[in-house]
Amino acid sequence: MIQFGTNPIAWANDDDQSLGKDIPTERILDEAGRQIGFDGIENGHRWPQDDPEALKSLLGDYGMKFISGWHSLNVLTNSLDDEKLAIQPHLDKLKHNGCKVCIACETSNTIQGDDKPLSERPVLDAAGMKDFATRVEAIAQYCADQGIALVYHHHMGTVVQSPEDIDAFMAETLAAGGATKLLFDAGHCYFGGGDPVAVLTKHADRVAHFHAKNVRPAVRTQVESEGWSFMDGVRGSVFTVPGDQEGGVDFEPLLQILKDTGYEGWIVIEAEQDPDLRNPLLYQTLGLATLKRLAAQTGLI
Repeated sequence: MIQFGTNPIAWANDDDQSLGKDIPTERILDEAGRQIGFDGIENGHRWPQDDPEALKSLLGDYGMKFISGWHSLNVLTNSLDDEKLAIQPHLDKLKHNGCKVCIACETSNTIQGDDKPLSERPVLDAAGMKDFATRVEAIAQYCADQGIALVYHHHMGTVVQSPEDIDAFMAETLAAGGATKLLFDAGHCYFGGGDPVAVLTKHADRVAHFHAKNVRPAVRTQVESEGWSFMDGVRGSVFTVPGDQEGGVDFEPLLQILKDTGYEGWIVIEAEQDPDLRNPLLYQTLGLATLKRLAAQTGLI
């Protein structure tokens, strides 16, 4: 069953909380749930963080489910026992809210929130990637034992950014057991130098979560040519929604791949941009309408 969701960072950014700081939480929930009609929404800093029932109740009041939320892994610096302790409260929140996936990404050495140009992001050699993937796989198995699939989020500014990184990481986690699933993010794939159709085709059988993020190629070129940081790109509106004519990602073949491989799960519009410049209600409405139209055309729904 396909369900459509969004992420509150379109209204109130988590990494740069000055973006959208004046937008009331009630407006975010009303627009996403009651006006646009999303089935669910991912985590954000505005939601209750330590009370799973309060979270469930809050979103339910607006007709939405809690989809999942980002968890920062630090397996490159912490012991696996410490990492299991760190992730457990998050897993408890996910289970209480009926979530099926845990979104995870290594952040111990990320530059996604720094002022550094993306060209300075961390890179692992083959041996480093094998060790890293083996450690992530151990956490993924820990999650799987509790009925939650760890979906790894390839992300700009991190050790799994490029299509080559994704290939290597997925191969090594499979060799270590295969409990690790992939969060395929169309925008981060495109931004990281990948062909979204080619990358999704290669890894579709292990995709358990889908982020429908679009990218403005003109802004991406500025990011690369002018040495921007990841957050410079976000503030400069490098990301947008499906259906935006400024975007470079074609979502129809991606949804066709999901249909052909029997994908069942969430399709989430995660498209952060400055809400003062790009009205979230208008952009998110466009994104959802586009995805539903393409999903119907491809037979996904």
